[in-house]
Amino acid sequence: MDFLDRDRIFMAEALREAKNGRDRDEVPVGAVIVHDGAVIAAAHNLRETRQDPTAHAEMLAICAAADRLGTWRLCGCTLYVTLEPCVMCMGAIILARIPRLVYGCRDPRAGAVGSIYNLTEDNRFNHRVEVTEGVLGEICGGILSEFFFFLRSRKKTAT
Repeated sequence: MDFLDRDRIFMAEALREAKNGRDRDEVPVGAVIVHDGAVIAAAHNLRETRQDPTAHAEMLAICAAADRLGTWRLCGCTLYVTLEPCVMCMGAIILARIPRLVYGCRDPRAGAVGSIYNLTEDNRFNHRVEVTEGVLGEICGGILSEFFFFLRSRKKTAT
């Protein structure tokens, strides 16, 4: 199995997490962290549920992976996330020393891996993250578009 096949398998896991979030009326973003070929952490957004602005899928997955491995240094891990990480999440990825990031679709409003900022190419950081973009990107973008379309239509019928 090559990298692309593996990436698609694990992105499908992140998409399952995104759908779990959608089913809880959360913005459907899902993340999984893989170590030694196995998922060690999985999460979806919980900002609305927890009323916590930091409860992004990536942040929750990073905390769970650190607990699982017993270290904040997540060397040897790959983070799969359905949406391009924001500045907060990209900062956490860098600080956690995650060597590889795979994401589905770009976030033109908050993305920090090329859309608005590109923290992965800032040489002032002492850690580099290898990035693979666009894995199952159309599906990842589609679930977000459907969610926001549903929210807008629900607001229109409420007024």
